Amino acid sequence: MAEIPPVLLENMRRISELLRAGNLRSAQEQLAAIVEAQPHFVEGLRLLAGTQQALGDPVAAETLLRRALALDPNWTPTLATLGELLLMSGRGAEAEPLLQRALTGSQPFPRAALLLARYYNDSGRAADALAVAAPLALSGRADAELAAQHVAALAALGRAQEAVATYQRIVAARPDDAAVGHALATALNMTGQHEQAIRVAQELLTRGPRNAPLLYTYARSLIAQGTLGPAETALRECLSLEPRFADAHSHLAQLVWLRSGDLGQATAELDRALQTFSSDEALWATRASILQGGGNSRGAYECLAPWALRAQAPPALLLRAGLAALEFDAGIALDLAERALRRVPENGAARTLAAAAQLGVGNAAAALDECQTLLARTPDDQYLIALETTAWRMLGDGRYAQLCDYRNLVVPWELEPPAPWQDLAAFLADLRTSLNRLHDPNGHALLFQSLRNGTETTQDLSRSSDPVIKALFGAFAGPIRQYIEFLGPGSDPLRRRNNGRWRFNGSWSVRLHSAGYHANHTHPRGWISSACYIELPDCLSDAQSDEGILSFGEPGIPTRPALGAEYSVRPQAGMLVLFPSYLWHGTVPFRSTQARLTVAFDAVPER
Repeated sequence: MAEIPPVLLENMRRISELLRAGNLRSAQEQLAAIVEAQPHFVEGLRLLAGTQQALGDPVAAETLLRRALALDPNWTPTLATLGELLLMSGRGAEAEPLLQRALTGSQPFPRAALLLARYYNDSGRAADALAVAAPLALSGRADAELAAQHVAALAALGRAQEAVATYQRIVAARPDDAAVGHALATALNMTGQHEQAIRVAQELLTRGPRNAPLLYTYARSLIAQGTLGPAETALRECLSLEPRFADAHSHLAQLVWLRSGDLGQATAELDRALQTFSSDEALWATRASILQGGGNSRGAYECLAPWALRAQAPPALLLRAGLAALEFDAGIALDLAERALRRVPENGAARTLAAAAQLGVGNAAAALDECQTLLARTPDDQYLIALETTAWRMLGDGRYAQLCDYRNLVVPWELEPPAPWQDLAAFLADLRTSLNRLHDPNGHALLFQSLRNGTETTQDLSRSSDPVIKALFGAFAGPIRQYIEFLGPGSDPLRRRNNGRWRFNGSWSVRLHSAGYHANHTHPRGWISSACYIELPDCLSDAQSDEGILSFGEPGIPTRPALGAEYSVRPQAGMLVLFPSYLWHGTVPFRSTQARLTVAFDAVPER
C-alpha cells in the first residue's frame, strides 16, 4: 500500500479515537468522506467496512473489503479483515484461504494467526490450530490471546500438562515477557491449578501494565477458587479498560446474580456498555444469554428479535435467538435454525438446534437424521446422544430401550466410610461441615445451570485440598471402577469408550432449599455422571411422596407429544448413584425447612 500523506494520517488518527470511544456513526461519516475523496485508499476502505459491519450492514462491509482487495490483493490487513467478517458470517471455508494468505504474505498480519487458530479450535481441528499457533507462541511473538489458543489446542490433544511445562520453560527464559506469563496462567487454569494461576497473574498485574485480558484470566482463576469478591473487582476493572469484552460481562453478571438474584443488577454494567456500543451484536447476544440463564427465555428472545429479523442477521445471532425460543416455541426456534443453516449448511450448532426444535414440533424422523449426521462428526457428544434417543423413543424404535436401560445403567451404591472414619454417619457429618463452608447461605443459583432455588459451588471439588472432601473423592474410586467393570466392552456410545481407565472431569456441590429442584438435563461433555447424597430433608423418607427424588427420562426440551419420566431413584444419605451422562435426569421439587446437600461429578475415559 502506498505511503499515507500526513494530512490523511492525522485524519485517520482522529477517526481511530472516535472508534475507540464507540462513536461509530461519526467515524463512518468521516471515513466515507475520505474514501469519496481518495477512492483508491485501501486502508480507508478497510476501516469504513469495519464501521459498516459494526453498524449492522455486513453486506456493505463485504463489498467494501472486496473492492479494497481488488485494488491491492496482497494487503494482509484487508485479507484478515475480510476473513474475519466471513468467519462471523459462518463462512469458514471461504475465510480460511484468505486468513492463510494474510498469515503468510510478505507483511504477515498477526491477527490472522489468532483468527485461524480460534477457528480451528472451535471446529475441533486442534492439530491445525496447533500448527498455526505454535511457531509464534514458541518464538515469543504471540500475544496473550494467541497463546491461549495454543494452550487450548494442546489441551484438546490431551497435552495440557505439556502446555504448562512449555510455558514454564519459556517464562524461565523470558521472565519479563508478560504475554508468556499470561499464557502460563491460562495453561495452569486449564489444568485446574488455579492457585498457581492466581500467583502468576498477581505478579504480572503488580509489575504492570494492567490489561483487560490478564484481569479476565485472573478473575476466572479467583472464581474457580471460590474467591468471588476479588473476582468481581477484577472483572469491573477489566471492563473499565475494555467495555466491549463480552465474556467478562457474562462472568460479572454471574457473580452479581449469585449475590443478588436480580437480573437487573446482573446486567447493569452490560446495559451501560450498550448505551455507548448500541450496535455491538456480541454484547446484545451476551445480554440475551444472561437473561435466559436467569430463567427469562422470552426476554432473551425479545432482546434479539429486532436483530434476528434482519435479512442479513449473522448465523451466530440467529442461533442465540433460537436457543432462547426453543424453551417456549419450537416453531420459532426451527425457523431460526433453518435460516442459519441456509447461510452455513455445515454448522454443527445450527444443526443441533434444528434437531432439538424438530423434536419440539413433533418431527422425530427429521431430528434423527440431523442427530446421526452430527454424531458421525462428534460421536461422544452426550447431548446429541440424548436427542437421538429421544427421537427413537418418539418413533417407537427398539434402540431406545437398549441405550436407556435405566434398571441396569442407573446404579446406586452405599459409600464405604474412608479411613480414618469408623462409620458413615460420622463421615457425612464432617462432609456437611466442609461443604457448607463453600455455600453462601444468602447466595443464589448459578446462571446457566439446571438447579433452581439453591446454590452451587464454583471450584472443582475433585482438586480440593480439604482432607474430608479429598477423602470423599477417594471413596468414589471403588464404585466407579466396579461400574466400569460392570459395563464391560461394547459398540454402543457408552461401552465403546470403556478402556478400563477414567478420570474426574469436573465436580461440584449443590445445596437445594425448599421448592428447590434440578431441571431435566444431560452432561454434554461427560461419560459417566453421578449424584451423591450428603444431607437430605426428612420429607424424602416418605415412600408415598415423589418429593426430592432423582428422576430419569423426561427431556429437558419441549417435545410433541410431551414425554414424561420413566424411572426414579429415592435418595438416601451416603448413597452414590452412577449413570450414563446422556440420560435426561432431574430432581422433583420438595418443600422443607431442611436443605438437600449433594456432590456430583462427571468421569471420562483416561486417554
